[in-house]
Amino acid sequence: MRNSLKVAKWEIKRNMKNKSFIISLLLTPVLFMIFFFVPSLLSGNDSDEIVNVYVLDELNVWNQIETAVEQQELTWDLKKTDIDEASMEGKAAASEQTVYIALTEEGLDQGKINMYMSEDVDKNFHYEAFILEDPLRQVQLERLGLTEAQKEVIASRIAIEPIFAKAAGEAEGSIPDTEQAADPLKRAVPGAFAGIILFSIVMTGMMIFQSASQEKKEKVAEIILSSVTPTELMQGKIMGYFVLGITQVLGWLIFIIPLVMWKFDIPLLKYLFVPELLLLLFLAFAGYLLFAAIFVGFGATVEDMTATSNFQGMVMMLPFLPFLFIGPVMYDPSGLIAKIGTFIPVTAPGILLLRLSLLEEWPWTEIIISIVILIISIWLFMKLAGKIFKMGILMYGKNATPKEIWKWMWA
Repeated sequence: MRNSLKVAKWEIKRNMKNKSFIISLLLTPVLFMIFFFVPSLLSGNDSDEIVNVYVLDELNVWNQIETAVEQQELTWDLKKTDIDEASMEGKAAASEQTVYIALTEEGLDQGKINMYMSEDVDKNFHYEAFILEDPLRQVQLERLGLTEAQKEVIASRIAIEPIFAKAAGEAEGSIPDTEQAADPLKRAVPGAFAGIILFSIVMTGMMIFQSASQEKKEKVAEIILSSVTPTELMQGKIMGYFVLGITQVLGWLIFIIPLVMWKFDIPLLKYLFVPELLLLLFLAFAGYLLFAAIFVGFGATVEDMTATSNFQGMVMMLPFLPFLFIGPVMYDPSGLIAKIGTFIPVTAPGILLLRLSLLEEWPWTEIIISIVILIISIWLFMKLAGKIFKMGILMYGKNATPKEIWKWMWA
């Protein structure tokens, strides 16, 4: 283990000084911020400009409108006006960022309130004006002479609640409580965080493939193996690139999390630091160990990266297999395809993270079975990768064929 740690430290130091690693570490947050802000800058700031809103209030709903504008935090500069409706269109045409709203008796009787807007007002302003609907409806109800109880009945909405019937003998399915069902971020934020970590450290782990191949090509492996065993070299590489991947992810998240919290006003830390995050991170780390074993083993079978066979190319595509299941899993997280993907070792980490981000109640039996399969698979892949690495790292002159790799695995 001591020699493995030495190899890990060597890999960390070597890559920390690598220009491509440093550029990736620093450039990714910059690119994220560019893509984050540029669309809003290009779309303009019309929606943030203050709009002068003049209201002709014949219905005495001024106080309700003021309250609604404050609650919705609209950029309206509300003002009362005595201008008659016939003059409003001309006034609006001669003004900038100005809207005249005629709340008249005639308009209420006809069920149509006219709103006169200057040409430079944002076209989506009329969606904001829907806040006038509730005060105007209250005026209509009051004029019908209804009691308060009748008004509440008319104003209240009827909720359609789904109840899934269970066959006899099965446990009754519980309906998710309103608070949790109305808050999808409770599951989505920890799942997305673990998914980002999985994706990032696996992408960094793919560098193991290139590292093993490069050292083999440059005959560096022979020098290293004079001091450590092939197993220690393989383990050191896996540990070293794990630390590099985590460092890279943390560097990105230090920039990205505050930016998202500020832009969308979402309390990410509240959703993030929950007990469920430990399980999700375990799945992400298990996924890394699984793919790292595959990459380091097969990387040792390649001497020239430009001449890799289709077989080695297919190995590099294994981490992206879960993307084939995204559609069916999002449509039905408890469906057959989702369950099958949960029990396949190379798809289990990604599929399970996606399912747990969507499901309100976690299927613990399936989770435990999947974790057991993952642990056994990691152990098995490590053993097989060790055999492949031991033979492949000292093989020169050509890339190993699938037939040769198969023999090494069972030697």
